[in-house]
Amino acid sequence: MIDNLIEKIVEKKNPTVVGLDTRLEYIPDKILRKYKKDEYMTFEEAAQAILAFNKMLIDAVYEYVPGVKVQIAYYEMYGPPGLEAFASTCRYAKEKKLIVIGDVKRNDIGSTAKAYASAYLGKTNLIDNSKEAFDLDFITVNPYLGIDGILPFIEECKTYDKGIFILVKTSNPSSTDFQDLYVGEKMLYEVVANKVSEWGKELIGKTGYSSIGAVVGATHPRQAEALRQDMPHTYFLVPGYGAQGGSAKDICGCFDRRGLGAVVNASRSIICAYKNDKWREKFTPDQFAEAALAEVLTMQDNINQTLEQSGKAYW
Repeated sequence: MIDNLIEKIVEKKNPTVVGLDTRLEYIPDKILRKYKKDEYMTFEEAAQAILAFNKMLIDAVYEYVPGVKVQIAYYEMYGPPGLEAFASTCRYAKEKKLIVIGDVKRNDIGSTAKAYASAYLGKTNLIDNSKEAFDLDFITVNPYLGIDGILPFIEECKTYDKGIFILVKTSNPSSTDFQDLYVGEKMLYEVVANKVSEWGKELIGKTGYSSIGAVVGATHPRQAEALRQDMPHTYFLVPGYGAQGGSAKDICGCFDRRGLGAVVNASRSIICAYKNDKWREKFTPDQFAEAALAEVLTMQDNINQTLEQSGKAYW
């Protein structure tokens, strides 16, 4: 699976994914009015509006990006209809030949981890057959419970040719509360990084990278650069670009000398681009998809120019 992602990144000359962290507040009024039938909007109507918004965004950007990252929390908040919108968004993205990363951050012990892994990466047994509940390419996983909470996900990756990104150094400011605590001579996130590298050895593809990747935030450039050196076979999913403050310069250290090694996510800065001062005069709310594409191309250019200036261009 990691080879599939890298192939699309190189083909499109774009190491970025669009984060579909969609909320009603991000959707233009014209779409909301179309789906809101009575005085008070229902969960079903909210989910329909979200799915319509997502599909238009995907239609605008799918030719230019290798994939999307869909954060499930933004769909769970709308109840069962929201989860259906999550599943439908992922299916639609896959129909457009995009790599789909489910940002679900799952983990638990033993059999429960197996249930999560079956739900998002594998298949669910239905007595006389088995079916995919959520057909995702990658998911994010929390390593806190140790190998018995990770192994079921790795096994599903092996069986169904999927991938995971394990939380190592996250982009939020308070990640230092725990991740930067010393365990012996190393910080906790460095200990986790070593484990991730070890867990990924059996799933290294032809590109030299494993389908067992790491989440490394754009807001910690110094640590990310050190992790890149320490984890030569681990691909990074890099959140924190754009609205969270990460820049092209900040994420440059996540890439190897070939210009590979990282896929960068941006969410609000893309899906809400039509609201940003940079694009507000050029695009109306009805042109939110066009504004999103403009931001995608700007992000692509900024990152590629920075990589090229650093001698890390891959084309």
